[in-house]
Amino acid sequence: MRSFSLHVGRLFGVEVRLHLTFLFLPLFIFWTEYNARGSASGSRDLALAGIVLACVGAHEIGHMLVARRYGLTPKAVILLPLGGVTVYDESRVEMPANPQSAWKRELRIALSGPLVNLAFAMLAAGVISAALPEAKVWQWPWFHPGNLPRSLVWANLYIAGLNLLPAYPLDCGRVLRAFFTRTSDSSVATRRAVSISHAMAMILMVAGLFSNAWLTMVGIIIFSAAQLEERAVIFQSVLDNVRLEEVMLTDFATLSPADTLEDALDKAVHSLQDDFPVVRGGDMVGVISRQRILEALRVEGNGYVQAVMNKLFEVSIRQESLASAFRKLTARNLSIIPVVEEERLVGIVTLQNLMHSMALLAESRKLRRDNA
Repeated sequence: MRSFSLHVGRLFGVEVRLHLTFLFLPLFIFWTEYNARGSASGSRDLALAGIVLACVGAHEIGHMLVARRYGLTPKAVILLPLGGVTVYDESRVEMPANPQSAWKRELRIALSGPLVNLAFAMLAAGVISAALPEAKVWQWPWFHPGNLPRSLVWANLYIAGLNLLPAYPLDCGRVLRAFFTRTSDSSVATRRAVSISHAMAMILMVAGLFSNAWLTMVGIIIFSAAQLEERAVIFQSVLDNVRLEEVMLTDFATLSPADTLEDALDKAVHSLQDDFPVVRGGDMVGVISRQRILEALRVEGNGYVQAVMNKLFEVSIRQESLASAFRKLTARNLSIIPVVEEERLVGIVTLQNLMHSMALLAESRKLRRDNA
């Protein structure tokens, strides 16, 4: 998610990120205008990209509002020029009782986005036709930086129409994937939907080379979005099926509550760890991070680890899934989880090592699947 997008803020508690394809959109608009007319306006091209961003934002808000009615809590959304990819809090998802209910839920959530765009398009067309008749809303070219009011109407119509293509993760593609889940599991259904999406993206990209460059751009966006969704499904599979004993660190440094902060910092300098279990005898009594050690030294001077360590922490057992550990880490904003066996510390899982392991496991599973 973070490899291909930039954080731009939070909206109603949901992290909002821009996919890299959105950052190239103003340059693409400038390039197409310059090739077609020999000139282009950078400010108008940027404004046109802003209109697309606003339309996509409205589209995704429509999805999230309907999703909340079904108990789906959005955590983050990645905005692309055709729509978005929303990440939901899996720990709070209530699965429908049967595949038919799941399909109906997906259909209603999927249709909400295009319906929002259609409503905005009709509203904008009425207002612009009455207030700015010279904008000529229904005159060609419909989407052009030279006529921004008209482009506002057609940007909404284009986004609504394109999301009716059966290309995952566009809205109709999501309905297609939900249809596949009626006869297969989620991972298989997603792979089938992604394969169709990749084929459609390639057709659009090739067609754009011989006709309109915008078709190529649409194909690239669909391909990129499908890749994002495929990676998300693989990561979820890793979270659900891999046990902590497969990824936990067994060779790690510990601190004692009687260690001074300067001694602790010296140990931290010679370790790759950012977080440390604090152990007294054979019992774990707290956790402390490298950053906390530094902050305490700067503010309070040298002292003892016991005075600044965090005494509230979660523990896990070897057989727990990565999904369980990840929920514990994120729910309480932790950065380390000790792994115990018969009340004995046998390993640790840190957020840093968890993300690294998830990425490697996801790539290895993808490679094995592709080779098969």
